[in-house]
Amino acid sequence: MNIASLAPLAVVLPILGAALTFALNRNPRAQRVVSIGLLSLTLLLECWLLASVWTTGTASVTLGGWLPPFGVVMVVDQFSSLMLVVSSVVSLAVLVYATGQGMADGDSEAPVSIFHPTYLILVAGVSNAFLTGDLFNLYVGFEILLTASYVLMTLGGTGPRIRAGVTYVVVSVVSSVLFLIAIAMIYGATGTITMADLAVKLAGMDPGTRNLLHVMLLVAFGIKAAVFPLSFWLPDSYPTAPAPVTAVFAGLLTKVGVYAMVRTETLLFPGDTLNAPLMVVALLTMVVGILGAIAQSDIKRLLSFTLVSHIGYMVFGLAMSSVAGLAAAVFYVAHHITVQTSLFLVTGLIERRGGSSSMDRLGGLAKLSPLLALLFFIPAMNLAGIPPFSGFLGKLGLLQAGIALGTPLAITLVVGGVVTSLLTLLAVARVWNRAFWRKPEDAEYPDRVLKDTAGVGLLPRSMVGATAALVVFGVALTVFAGPLFHLANNSAEQMLDRTAYIHSVLGDNAHIPGTAAPSVQSGVQGSGK
Repeated sequence: MNIASLAPLAVVLPILGAALTFALNRNPRAQRVVSIGLLSLTLLLECWLLASVWTTGTASVTLGGWLPPFGVVMVVDQFSSLMLVVSSVVSLAVLVYATGQGMADGDSEAPVSIFHPTYLILVAGVSNAFLTGDLFNLYVGFEILLTASYVLMTLGGTGPRIRAGVTYVVVSVVSSVLFLIAIAMIYGATGTITMADLAVKLAGMDPGTRNLLHVMLLVAFGIKAAVFPLSFWLPDSYPTAPAPVTAVFAGLLTKVGVYAMVRTETLLFPGDTLNAPLMVVALLTMVVGILGAIAQSDIKRLLSFTLVSHIGYMVFGLAMSSVAGLAAAVFYVAHHITVQTSLFLVTGLIERRGGSSSMDRLGGLAKLSPLLALLFFIPAMNLAGIPPFSGFLGKLGLLQAGIALGTPLAITLVVGGVVTSLLTLLAVARVWNRAFWRKPEDAEYPDRVLKDTAGVGLLPRSMVGATAALVVFGVALTVFAGPLFHLANNSAEQMLDRTAYIHSVLGDNAHIPGTAAPSVQSGVQGSGK
């Protein structure tokens, strides 16, 4: 059986769950059981897909009975399946966290009848974006994300959330319009929107037209990925949403944009045409983002700026167009999804325990709640890149690839990456010193926090358990860094070679334009050859 024939279930199961939870809107308990159960089943399916493509290679399935390049195609390779697994792990943890929060608060912040169907639609959109093999279906995935994320962002109907939601929607619509225009121009020039077919046909296009389409796609995806200077919207939009919503947004939505950029650069426009501009963008994203983080006194806004900053590391790895650089970027994407989501979930616990996410109003949390302190400390050090955590390993891989490339711009980015990592450590250390380490009397501290010196009474077990599970998963990325880097390296080789992807969609007789990168070797495990 072609394993890819099961890939559409990664989209169908969450949509089915959304329909069932909407029908069960008068039974919150049943909604919770259905949403968690179906998302768990989706995760098991995606783990099977990852294990299968690791051993058998890239596979694809065409939907609707239309053969490529006319039908809608879904492609499962090592990169897309890894993204599916990591995103579903994060989504499941956030869902359990949100369920616990809703039960503890009486669903005042996130009404179950609205939250669960919308959340599952969001998961379906993410899965669709990772699996799709054509540009228009990728656009559909982004629009599903936009619709669901706007509803989630404005839950509760408060003024700040509505204002942030309007900003988010306007920026997202501009990005979607640019993407749709680019799709129309690409179809007009080539007669196809299937990415494997485009990989063949774009190579023979006029260089000026090709570069224009290339830039339009990068700008559209850059807005969604929040790269500088297109990241202005993110720090004002994400912190206003409920804690679980902010967490899943920070972990997943920008990474869908990064994923689209990776596919664009490796499959549709291979080579080094825009590598230099991408490196400049990566450096500015890292530096400007982390400088913004240092200036913040609110933990949510600080983490939002670090989110922007660390997108720069992923763009840096992509811009090197080497196996080592792209492999490190793939590893770093998986790491960052997990760690950034963990930190936002911990921030939700801090806000619940201390009554605020402002560092000016917090203090003494390490003594009042040692478990909460541990849950913050581990992912914070991971984000900062302290050895031996996965953040250190990912950054080390990127820096080694930059040094191996050896160009002045690459070396500048290596220096910028080290500085950004040190400033990230400074930013999270400020949170630790002010919120956890200093005495409560030195801060503007809410009275209700002092009522429970055990530090656990105000934190529902399901919320703490979901956060702890995600923190442990982040540590597991360190423990199993060897196999994960092996998977990332194989993914990078496949993406830069393009042979397995194109042949899986168009057949073994399809012409592969150009030649493989010099560092790519034939016959690698899982390449599908």
